[in-house]
Amino acid sequence: QVNLIESGGGLVQPGGSLRLSCATSHRAFTTSTMGWFRQVPGKEREFVAAISWSGRNTTYASSVKGRFTIFRDNDNYRVDLQMDRVTPEDTAVYYCNGGTKMYSGQPGDFWGQGTQVTVSS
Repeated sequence: QVNLIESGGGLVQPGGSLRLSCATSHRAFTTSTMGWFRQVPGKEREFVAAISWSGRNTTYASSVKGRFTIFRDNDNYRVDLQMDRVTPEDTAVYYCNGGTKMYSGQPGDFWGQGTQVTVSS
């Protein structure tokens, strides 16, 4: 079983920044593409960003490209999402995903429990 634990969510003002983290203790992390997804009530979960196992390749949804950055630290089994210049439309529950399909944006089989991000003044 792969445990993915997100942290860093909260309330942020429009135009502000927030950094989400996803931690795992599973060794498979270091050879897996990892991703972030988000979901708002009544809508399907949507792809946000993905990063290859090496960290050399990244992809982003068009809605966040240029504002969000995905990082990974394989030594510490962690993947972060830096969110800058956030807008109210970024309000959602954010989920870490293991095994994300790098270029299709389809999720892998492993999910965290989610962390709420609320953008509001």
